[in-house]
Amino acid sequence: MSLIEISALYRAFAAGEQTVQVLKGIDLRIEAGEMVAIIGQSGSGKSTLMNILGCLDRPTSGHYRFNQRDVGQMSDQDLAALRRDHFGFIFQRYQLMAELDAIGNTEIPAIYRGTSRKDRRTRARALLTRLGLETRLGNRPGALSGGQQQRVSVARALINGGEVILADEPTGALDSDSGAALMGLLRELHAEGHTVIIVTHDPKIAQATDRVIEISDGHIIADSGTSPKTRHKTVPPPPPARQGTGPAINRLGEAAIMALKSMAAHKLRSFLTMLGIIIGITSVVSVVALGNGSQQSVLENISSIGTSTISVRPGTGFGDRRANRVDTLVGSDADALAAQSYAASVSPEVSTTANVIHGAISASASIKGVSAGYFQLGAYTVSEGATFTTADQAARAQVAVLDKDAAVTFFGTQSPIGQRIMVGRVPLKIIGVVSSSGASFGPQSIKIFTPYTTAMTRITGSTTVESISVQVVDDFDMDEAEMRIAALLSTRHGTTDFFLTNTDTIRATIQSTASTLTWLISAIAVISLVVGGIGVMNIMLVSVTERTREIGIRKAVGARHSDIIAQFLIEAVMVCLLGGVLGVVLAFGLGGILSVIAPNMRLIYSPTTVLVAFGSATLIGVLFGYLPARAAARLDPVVALVRE
Repeated sequence: MSLIEISALYRAFAAGEQTVQVLKGIDLRIEAGEMVAIIGQSGSGKSTLMNILGCLDRPTSGHYRFNQRDVGQMSDQDLAALRRDHFGFIFQRYQLMAELDAIGNTEIPAIYRGTSRKDRRTRARALLTRLGLETRLGNRPGALSGGQQQRVSVARALINGGEVILADEPTGALDSDSGAALMGLLRELHAEGHTVIIVTHDPKIAQATDRVIEISDGHIIADSGTSPKTRHKTVPPPPPARQGTGPAINRLGEAAIMALKSMAAHKLRSFLTMLGIIIGITSVVSVVALGNGSQQSVLENISSIGTSTISVRPGTGFGDRRANRVDTLVGSDADALAAQSYAASVSPEVSTTANVIHGAISASASIKGVSAGYFQLGAYTVSEGATFTTADQAARAQVAVLDKDAAVTFFGTQSPIGQRIMVGRVPLKIIGVVSSSGASFGPQSIKIFTPYTTAMTRITGSTTVESISVQVVDDFDMDEAEMRIAALLSTRHGTTDFFLTNTDTIRATIQSTASTLTWLISAIAVISLVVGGIGVMNIMLVSVTERTREIGIRKAVGARHSDIIAQFLIEAVMVCLLGGVLGVVLAFGLGGILSVIAPNMRLIYSPTTVLVAFGSATLIGVLFGYLPARAAARLDPVVALVRE
């Protein structure tokens, strides 16, 4: 039985609106162990025939059987296995990959076969040493002569056994000495049992073989037939490739290594590819960190003002224009609330603005009439002296507590304790200075505190208070306290002429608003990620075009459809992941710079956001890398190989 059998084989190509028949009814049988030359002039169809024999191309019609298997019925994966396990290609232009050294180029078919790194490296070294390249193992093609590059391609053809060696004009790019050496090597391989098929237009090369087949205008016009000199010793086919997850994982690992080498060989292209991802990830991480930091700062400020505090105000809400005319809250309301079990501290409040004089210094100040419990409720700390007491409050004592700004304004570095100030026409004795540990929103005036009874009777003349603040004990439910306060005051007033606010509501509103803004800005930042992903896809598609020849080489030596997809997809994911790493690093770097330039700005980086950023980068790599990867995998080997 013949190793190769071809019958009634035709191959036509479309040329514009016409169809060109290149092969016209070829019938051919080649026995195992033969050394055959297919000879003919340029355009005769000999290279097309060799491409079909090597499963780089498919016939338009006819039958091709290899070792009794119908090649025409094989899937892409089966054809890849046939090229990988049975054929070895020696091309006229060597078809080596520039970024790989001699060993790297030699071992490519073994990678796709799933051979372990140790085994394939050992075999590659042995083959290259046999071919006289023991001192050139680490050299890339650019550092090798033409003859040396061709010997590397021979080693690559033999790495998986090379049962059938297909040589397309193998001496065409070599000088006479290198060509003679290569032919001598091919005869040695034939003597060892390899089936050698040489395509050439040189009659001298053909004479060195045992059988010459001449082709002209798509027809076989002469065939010397199988020579009696043909050695029937043949190279046994390699054992089946190992199955299971191990070889598949090895191939994925090798695909990752190849992707890294490709990225390293094209640094600028890789950087430009990942630039959009870097910007997108930096934007997302920084915006979320800034949003978290701002939200946390505001919430801390709210907490420092006084947590678990409920305020009672006249009217139906902040927008009620009648609130100033509603005379509803009185000091006794505060006393009634202070007697409740849920109240830790209660303070009514009246306020006005007055001209304050001390000596030659005159300034406008905010006068706040409050109760003795106000300073606990408002998170004030005493810097000097003391605050007033409930006795001062009951006696309408003419005493005052200054905030630090007021103390500095009127007394500079001197102690104000025991001094007097004039609030309008009312003299007040200073008994203490306090500092606020809470937040300050907007421009602040200097503050002077006095008992609310003193402020109402001696300064404002009012009979009602502007608001009442209730600090709820720590273990009491705020909603329950709010309902009880509303019920108590409704009973006292006979109607609901007031409204309540609490810090928990404010906190929840700020959290909701901050989260909404963070999501909004993050959504805008995500757009840059999508734009970056489109950039990845575009540049990867350009990369497929630039690397068409490389794809052809890989498919010619046995790469599966899935191997090509894996390599380009892994490369896209790696570009995006590296862009993600650089984006996160840049975000942290910008945060460090911002902390120096604007110390009041706080960025809180969330591990979840960083993980989501990496997940997004991976997803973008997969989504936007798949189309280029599929385009690369679908390239026909024979078409890809002829592109430069």
